Amino acid sequence: MYAKARAGLLKGFTGVDDPYEAPSNPELRIDTTALTPDEAAQEVLVLLSRKGYI
Repeated sequence: MYAKARAGLLKGFTGVDDPYEAPSNPELRIDTTALTPDEAAQEVLVLLSRKGYI
């Protein structure tokens, strides 16, 4: 998809021709400089479980 967006075939693609806008109040924020990938994934799973999705 990124290749198509860079070639101009997709318009309004976040990170290519549409800026990324960080959420003002995210449900989960993960500092990947402080956690391993496994720890970060665990944080996501905990949130999903707490919300009853898994």
